[in-house]
This record gives sequence, C-alpha cells and structure tokens, in this order.
Amino acid sequence: MGDKPPGFRGSRSWIGCVEASLCLDHFGGPQGRLCHVPRGAGLQGELERIYSHFAGGGGPVMVGGDADARSKALLGVCLGPGTEAYVLVLDPHCWGAPKNPSELQAAGWVGWREVSTAFDPNSFYNLCLTSCNSKKQLPTLD
Repeated sequence: MGDKPPGFRGSRSWIGCVEASLCLDHFGGPQGRLCHVPRGAGLQGELERIYSHFAGGGGPVMVGGDADARSKALLGVCLGPGTEAYVLVLDPHCWGAPKNPSELQAAGWVGWREVSTAFDPNSFYNLCLTSCNSKKQLPTLD
C-alpha cells in the first residue's frame, strides 16, 4: 500500500490496528472504525460503545496497544451489575482447526476476561471495530 518502508514487505514485522483498518479498506474488506483509548483504565468507558457495536451486528474488534503488546480480538461484551464487565477475547495468533470449542478454551486461545485485568491500565489502545455495512464508512480516529 506504500505506507511502509521497502524492507517491510516480506519481513516478520507486525502491523497495528490503524494499519489493519487501512488494509481492510484498501483491499475491500469489512469497514473498520477506529477508536483510540489513551489509557487502558479508560476502556471501561468504551464498553457501551463496544456493546452497541456487537448488538448492531458489528464484527470482531481488533485491539492493539503500546505497553501491552499482546494483540487481542474481542468477540463479545458482558456488562454485569455495577462496574463488573467481561470481554470475550480471542488470541489472534491461534492457528489450525480445533476439534471443538472446548479445545480452544482449554488451550487459552479464547475466553471471557474481566476488563479490569485484561488490559494494562497505563497502555494506550487502538480498537478497530469491523462492520460489513453496505455504506462506505471512512476510518476515523476518535
């Protein structure tokens, strides 16, 4: 796409959520709406938006951070009473075909995580909320 130096192609370097959103748009995939969360502690304030995203038929949410370099994909949100909240996290490094969903859970590839412990409170995070809407949405950075 021309946004990386020539040595990037064919390397083992990683891209983040911003680049993933650009790739989705460039290659005609699902639309990606970007949301920047300055600190992981502020992610609690974005849960209603993420919940609404899924309730409205939105696809997986890609998550990348700076201090927290473990990329994640969110597949769901569970808002409990008070401040209790969980996210269904998929490790995007998962590969192969599991025999059943229990195998994914047992191996730690997917599972419900409490929001307060799933994210580094001091790391920033970029979220890419994917959607297959027929209307073209321009990627925005909130």
